Amino acid sequence: MDHPTKKLMNAPEDIIPEMVEGMLAAHPDMLKLEGETGRAVVAVDGPRDGKVGIVIGGGSGHEPAFAGYVGRGLADAAAVGNVFASPSPQQVKEAAMAADGGAGVMLLYGNYTGDVLNFDMAAEECADLGIEARSVQVIDDVASAPKERAHERRGIAGDFFVFKIAGAAADLGRSLDEVEAAAKQANAATLSMGVALSACSMPQTLKPNFEIGPDEMEIGMGIHGEPGMRRAKVGTADKVTDELMSLILGEMELGAGSEVAVLVNGLGSTGLMELYLINRRVAQILGDKGVKIHNTWVGEYCTSMEMAGASVTLLKLDADLKTLLDHPCRTPALTVGSAPKPVKGAVRTKRSYDDAARADAVDSASLATDGSLTPEAFRTMMYAAGAAIARDRDMLSELDGVIGDGDHGVTMDIGWTAVIKALDAAPAEDTISQTCTKMAKAFLDAVGASSGPLYAGAFNTGGKAVSDRLNLDATAAAAWVEGMLKGILGRGGANPGDKTMIDAWMPAAEAAKQAAEAGADTLDVMQAATDGARDGAQATKDMESRRGRSKKLGARSVGHIDPGAASAHVMLEAMTEALRNAL
Repeated sequence: MDHPTKKLMNAPEDIIPEMVEGMLAAHPDMLKLEGETGRAVVAVDGPRDGKVGIVIGGGSGHEPAFAGYVGRGLADAAAVGNVFASPSPQQVKEAAMAADGGAGVMLLYGNYTGDVLNFDMAAEECADLGIEARSVQVIDDVASAPKERAHERRGIAGDFFVFKIAGAAADLGRSLDEVEAAAKQANAATLSMGVALSACSMPQTLKPNFEIGPDEMEIGMGIHGEPGMRRAKVGTADKVTDELMSLILGEMELGAGSEVAVLVNGLGSTGLMELYLINRRVAQILGDKGVKIHNTWVGEYCTSMEMAGASVTLLKLDADLKTLLDHPCRTPALTVGSAPKPVKGAVRTKRSYDDAARADAVDSASLATDGSLTPEAFRTMMYAAGAAIARDRDMLSELDGVIGDGDHGVTMDIGWTAVIKALDAAPAEDTISQTCTKMAKAFLDAVGASSGPLYAGAFNTGGKAVSDRLNLDATAAAAWVEGMLKGILGRGGANPGDKTMIDAWMPAAEAAKQAAEAGADTLDVMQAATDGARDGAQATKDMESRRGRSKKLGARSVGHIDPGAASAHVMLEAMTEALRNAL
């Protein structure tokens, strides 16, 4: 499919803030916005002193998840990320600050690399503010890992049940330990399977993020277009449902008298008619086993933009889970029971957080000035890297669409656009280290996803590696490249050969160091880094992915260049050419 998709939108870069604005206009009695990022959607009636705060979040494009579940009895706040990209630590922290009632905060989100990185960083920052924040990653997607590796599974529509259970436990006044236990209990009792019939597209590219034949379906596909278990011709509603249910029931122990809650979820463009056909068959299968259905929801609860397809989720109930599931809640996307009554004497104290910015003063006179790479030249190199990413955005997204979720180029472009704005606003006298600090914050605040923490770590560590210098000589340039690598390694945990950006940055750092040790000048060191990144990126074509969303592909990932490695080469090549022109 090579023709563009169609969306009703204004500027793609404004789609998230405009969506949030529309949600607030539709539900002013339930939702409001707090914080400076414009991405913390908060319940009007929710946070209160003495109650555990419930913060949910993730990438946009899954509406009504996640902000649609903010409201009394469910989530106190949601951190809203870019399309298919985790919210940043700052966005999550603002949501946590809004939800904080002094009894701790639960962070609930799907088990994806970017979300784990960003929410973990947010939890660390919350601890610095005196907020105890704990996390539960939803892991309901049976297709994404075998039972013995259930901790590696993705979170899909099962978010619905885990969020509901945790929100009810908190609204009932349970302690942080008890809310965490309830969330984990629900997580362990929830399993899902999905099927995709068509692709979705990013607002920035309007191109399908994967290819699927007009008569094909993919069993087990993820909600970002991650490849599933198998591809086949589209079957009947009953046959497809039988397969989804067999995989769930093969793991979930249900016998006569067991009770479950059922969610039949549409992925974006599959109508209720088809969803009810699926639910009909689900009810037949459970009825034949003597399993009682306590409650059923059919509709769109966790979508994937305009993807066609559906998922089935079962929550195995016990007495406590049933009580929590039935507890009243009122949100834009879900109302259970009658509207919850106001809590007598409830107070929400405005809290003060000591979040002072760290000192940024530098004594320039103490810095080494030898070397041809000046702060001005460094900024020129960074501008060039941003322009190159913008130029190659679609190419990088297309690479990612083959083995991931198709957003890498878009995500990197969003990050570099923010970096360029930060550079435009920065004082001309900033050192290279100060420039790196500003770049790290800008990239992280704008992106989230996995690239946000990884490149924020890279810029920060790269800047620290040359913090004693005003200008960079060959050795310092090599140290900066190595610092970029160390920053990514320190936050991400990937290893060489895992088919990630590390496979470009590591040979780049090694080549730069060898060139510097051999007496090369600064430009030749950067050229060596570029050549190393190019060779490393090309080498990923023959690797099997062992990290991130493409890990599920296994051998199917062989033959495709890793988009993160490709973007590393794009950036270094642009930096080197800019330096060549500046000298």
